[in-house]
Amino acid sequence: MATDQLGWLQSLDQKLERSGFSARTGIYHSLHQLGHDHQIPTQTNLNIATYVLSHFPGTAAESRLALIDSITDSRLTYAQLRLSVHSFASALHHAIGIQKGDVVFVLSPNSLLYPIICLSVLFIGAVLTTANPLNTRPEIAKQVYDSNAKLIISSPEQAHKFESTTLPVLITTRSASPNDNVVTVEELIEAGDPLGVPEVEVEVEEGDTAAVLYSSGTTGVSKGVVLTHGNLVAVTRLLRWTVDVSSAREDVFLCFIPMFHVYGLAFFGLGLFSVGVTVVVMPKFDFKAMLQVVERCKVNNMPGVPPLLLGLVKTENDRNLSSLKRVGSGAAPLSKEVAAKFREKYPWVELREGYGLTETSGATSYFVSDDDAKAHHGSVGQLLPGICAKVVDAETGEALPPNRKGELWLKSPTVMKCYLGNKEATAATIDKEGWLRTGDLCYIDGDGFIYIVDRIKELIKHNGYQVAPAELEALLLSHTKILDAAVVPVPDEETGQIPMAFVVRAANSELTEEQVIDFVASQVAPYKKVRRVSFIDAIPRSAAGKILRKELLSQTQSLASKL
Repeated sequence: MATDQLGWLQSLDQKLERSGFSARTGIYHSLHQLGHDHQIPTQTNLNIATYVLSHFPGTAAESRLALIDSITDSRLTYAQLRLSVHSFASALHHAIGIQKGDVVFVLSPNSLLYPIICLSVLFIGAVLTTANPLNTRPEIAKQVYDSNAKLIISSPEQAHKFESTTLPVLITTRSASPNDNVVTVEELIEAGDPLGVPEVEVEVEEGDTAAVLYSSGTTGVSKGVVLTHGNLVAVTRLLRWTVDVSSAREDVFLCFIPMFHVYGLAFFGLGLFSVGVTVVVMPKFDFKAMLQVVERCKVNNMPGVPPLLLGLVKTENDRNLSSLKRVGSGAAPLSKEVAAKFREKYPWVELREGYGLTETSGATSYFVSDDDAKAHHGSVGQLLPGICAKVVDAETGEALPPNRKGELWLKSPTVMKCYLGNKEATAATIDKEGWLRTGDLCYIDGDGFIYIVDRIKELIKHNGYQVAPAELEALLLSHTKILDAAVVPVPDEETGQIPMAFVVRAANSELTEEQVIDFVASQVAPYKKVRRVSFIDAIPRSAAGKILRKELLSQTQSLASKL
């Protein structure tokens, strides 16, 4: 990391409480140390792809499997993965002309090609931006424009979404109806130098932009989170440490989490290959197929999300899941009840919760011990090494001691550089000292375990995706028969939360719930759809015109009690 960050971390206050809290500074420090093998790199010429490749298994172990396709059973060794990255990186740079700083837009489901594409783009100093394949054409076009993309890399079935752009589109694989004039990613890899030596000389600094990942905001405007090479090296270093302390280096990991998401990108697009584990890739999540893959491929480790755990708790199956050793949970809150039922049903499996944000390049807290996880139900673990926190009172700005509730602030080498082209949003999120305001209400107990109580931000978490209420409200207000609208989250056992709309109809309108739901569904990605509608006479607002969401949330509870 940069010299100033390294110096800051080395000068941490040593007079800490058991929780890691310093009464003098009001800062919580991590209770864990990285150790010699995972120290922060001090050089400034950091390239995340080079860093990952440099930690591939040695020559004697390069026959180890890196990737397995869960459907076709296609396989890549680490030697083949290295060769593929070098070949495609050379093709991008020389044949296609992608230069340092050029933005490459990737739209594809999970595949064996996805990490190759990510590592290749980053290897030549280009910038990676990814999107959800479920996003609509307007949503895609907006991101293409905002990110200033120079090249599109798309799966065949998604390529039609770029017809309105003038950018070149590189298809990942040939479709069922091949076009002889189309050159694919697969073919560029196969045509690469058999020696696998990339003739690419690009100097990358740790502060250079590596990725722009889009995270919805409460304003309804999707913001590009700018992550640097230094950010991604730092989070990869933490991932290597968590794998080591969990003794998971020989594990087989299952990837069904989308690689376009920071969770999937940090784990399966980049980080895990620096450890040398085997990754089984599922193109999309399918519960029954997942169980079959766990059994067939002897999966040991499965980073997941709360809906997956709920499915494992509720669904009876005859698959042999005895190979599982660890299941993780992130991207959304996990209830104490589901966690307890999971441990009761699968007592041999370690359940580890974690917490992170797109703005922190991924995880910032984690359980390193299963005993700790069992003893601290509802917690998201302790701060990872090198990460500091404050719990800040929203009204006074006071940094609070253990067991006091306030907003979680974080500071670490993994914190984003900025929001792309949005100085105002950046300043509102990161203060002058580098502290990131997470927008989450929390407390930290006397042992340093973090408990997320509620979201101060108004984002709705649906199946791990972020849904901005203001975006849906703006869409609803465009309907000619809707006078006013507000969207709030409603708890849902299977998906975490669902968007519910409160709607004020125009006079004499007979607009129905179904019509409102269909109107929204036709214009947004499926995970953003409004799932319930309630018609009311007026939206409660403050004197300044701000929606009083607490009043609406109390109404949702009243409605739920009548169902």
